[in-house]
Amino acid sequence: MRSHGLLAGVPSTSTSTAFPSPSSSPSRLFKPLSAPQMLSSHSLSFALNPPGSHPPSLLRSRSLFLPRSRLSSPFELPPIGSSSSTRWRRFCEPIRASTAEKGMGIVDAVAEAEMQRFMEVANKVADAAGEVLRKYFRQSFEILDKEDLSPVTIADRDAEESMVSILLENFPSHAIFGEENGWRCKEKWTDYVWVLDPIDGTKSFITGKPLFGTLIALLHKGKPIIGIIDQPVLRERWIGMDGRRTTLNGREVSTRTCSKISQAYLYTTSPHLFSGDAEEAFVRVRNKVKVPLYGCDCYAYALLASGFVDLVVESGLKPYDFLSLVPVIEGAGGSITDWKGDKLHWEASPESRPASFNVVAAGDPQVHKEALDVLEWQ
Repeated sequence: MRSHGLLAGVPSTSTSTAFPSPSSSPSRLFKPLSAPQMLSSHSLSFALNPPGSHPPSLLRSRSLFLPRSRLSSPFELPPIGSSSSTRWRRFCEPIRASTAEKGMGIVDAVAEAEMQRFMEVANKVADAAGEVLRKYFRQSFEILDKEDLSPVTIADRDAEESMVSILLENFPSHAIFGEENGWRCKEKWTDYVWVLDPIDGTKSFITGKPLFGTLIALLHKGKPIIGIIDQPVLRERWIGMDGRRTTLNGREVSTRTCSKISQAYLYTTSPHLFSGDAEEAFVRVRNKVKVPLYGCDCYAYALLASGFVDLVVESGLKPYDFLSLVPVIEGAGGSITDWKGDKLHWEASPESRPASFNVVAAGDPQVHKEALDVLEWQ
């Protein structure tokens, strides 16, 4: 069993140690650890593998603090039979892999290993899409119109197919919902659904503006647990994971403090995308902020997560436009909801249709509250 660090681009600082087989030396219960390993973390994970046991029983991970005076070397663990080794063994109790401790959520070893695996594949999916999109960016290609008159290109379709092929190879039982080709799943129902938008901001893409992005979300029972905003031309990748800090190319990012909406920098893709009551509500917010800005598509949310923008207000977004944003914004300390202040949620199934949502995201909770008050959405 291996303990994994879950921030993309950041190596794990936990150490894994195994009990020896009967043929190994009885003089020590544990293998010596190197100095860098011991200095990097006090949290150690163990796998117990008694003779004839396949697979090994799983043990809980505990934070163990080692008094150097009790050890023959500051980087070795206690010998068998010592009082220290007895106390160490008390930290470890066999548990079933499927049993979660009360209140722990997705933190046991099996769940963390799964999340690490999901994240590794999600990065491969983003890499594959980026390779396709860089090939077509600022090149000549045919532009078609969908039924709703929004543009679509061969780049959208090729990128989505490259993403889907990786997911099907690695997770054949998972469902996939892509902007271009909808629902794909061998099973009728599944707990895991990947939601893909190969190019969020196709108009930016076809006009040569590198502010579009590839969006990848993984839902577990309807909840976004992984979200990626990838800008393949600038080679910037924001990664959000449920309960963990958001990263940009492996470094943690956070939203900035802005206690008043009158001091906020606002982004929306275009004021022309609002209509009717939604347009009036947006204008009320725009008139309250310090600086209104336009034209960033999903990149505006990435800038908010990194602390450069305070508020994003948009109307008519589809699930593939916003589900990936939720872990990214929340993991950076921000808030993202619909205009009523409710959490964004979409039940994905073979019968699901991508309904439209009004979305507001803010880096500071006070600005989020003020924006909701000004929107007055019922």
